[in-house]
Amino acid sequence: MENYNLELLLQYVEEHKFRLLRSQLSNMNEADIAEFMEEVDDNRKVLIFRMLPKGLASDVFAFLEPDIQEHIINSITDAEIHKIIEDLFVDDAVDMLEELPATVVKRVMKNAAPETRKLINQFLQYPDNSAGSIMTAEYIGLKKYMNVEQAFSYIRAHAVEKETIYTCFVMDGERHLEGVVSIKDLLMNPYETRIQDIMDTNIIKTVTTEDQEEVVELFNKYDLICLPVVDHEERLVGIVTVDDIVDVMEEEATEDFEKMAAMLPSDKPYLKTGILELAKNRIVWLTVLMLSSMISGSILTRYEEAFAMLPLLVSFVPMLTGTGGNAGSQSSTMIIRCMSIGEVEPKDILKVMWKEVRVALVVGVILAALNFGRLIIQYPGETVICLTVCISLVITVLLAKTIGCTLPIIAKLVKVDPAIMAAPLISTIVDACSLIVYFNIACRLLDI
Repeated sequence: MENYNLELLLQYVEEHKFRLLRSQLSNMNEADIAEFMEEVDDNRKVLIFRMLPKGLASDVFAFLEPDIQEHIINSITDAEIHKIIEDLFVDDAVDMLEELPATVVKRVMKNAAPETRKLINQFLQYPDNSAGSIMTAEYIGLKKYMNVEQAFSYIRAHAVEKETIYTCFVMDGERHLEGVVSIKDLLMNPYETRIQDIMDTNIIKTVTTEDQEEVVELFNKYDLICLPVVDHEERLVGIVTVDDIVDVMEEEATEDFEKMAAMLPSDKPYLKTGILELAKNRIVWLTVLMLSSMISGSILTRYEEAFAMLPLLVSFVPMLTGTGGNAGSQSSTMIIRCMSIGEVEPKDILKVMWKEVRVALVVGVILAALNFGRLIIQYPGETVICLTVCISLVITVLLAKTIGCTLPIIAKLVKVDPAIMAAPLISTIVDACSLIVYFNIACRLLDI
């Protein structure tokens, strides 16, 4: 919900009341200013950006979309670029550079200070989607021989340029991580208390090459606000903060939804993605699913004689395949979600199967009973056909839920994203299985 008057701001822009606009913007949150800048045309974006107070301008820049960042960089001076890149936190600068064209990146890096350039290059070398790629180097580092008073003096001197000060990290002379201490710990102890006496040596940490999904799990499990990142020699190189993890969680959730909907993941906003790119992201899985659905057609062809003798059988196929697909999708979606939040591990596959089998029997019998009552009324005298459909329905639901719960776990075991084993793929597999079950039962019970 907006907490600012967008219409009023746009009116100030149209009427060239830039003094009033600047005054209003100075009292707004940087995220709201970035949102407002998306509503004005490109030329005025640069004008509005330049009228912001210097400290606020860099904060707003970090919230802008990559295309707006690129436009602003191409429209401002080298001195202004230098100011932006030096004021940005390293993780924000890295995120920006990863999204910009090479020519723009070259200009930005040329205007960065040597030390900043070296730090950014170091971060850019970490693998995509790793802890190293999302961490920041702006943290408070203390020494264990300091006392509380010295620690506070150090924090006051350096806090402005740090991304968070609520958790401080204790290191030795070679930057090996030895402990953590919170601001609360410092506040609750006398000035003369040494850091080594109050620091927590039971450290929750991760390494630079750890996958960002594992980092998300650590934040969820331990309710962290930041997490230290060490290299393979246990030296502290950065921290991951909760605001970056929220972005990762949104990114991972979006990617899973796209895969579950049988689309290749895209890192661009929907409205800013071209038609051809959207089509490219969708056509691959649509082709795979179209070709795999031909299996169902070949099964129907195999039993052509059966439904030629008894055409009524064909009318129940959509109900069976639809119910089976829905039942399988329920299980696969549930298991994919449970695995993503750490409730289910691959080792739990037998427990999951046993639970889903029992659920399948309950819902299958209920659905079959409801269907039997409807079919007996609709087709009086066709009791055997009604039984055939209902028995097939129970077995179809049982198969669907078993397949739906096991395929995502198997995918995880073979290092494939479980999200691809979602509704579309499960439905295609279950359709084929339900047709085989249905016509086999029909052939035996009806002697056809």
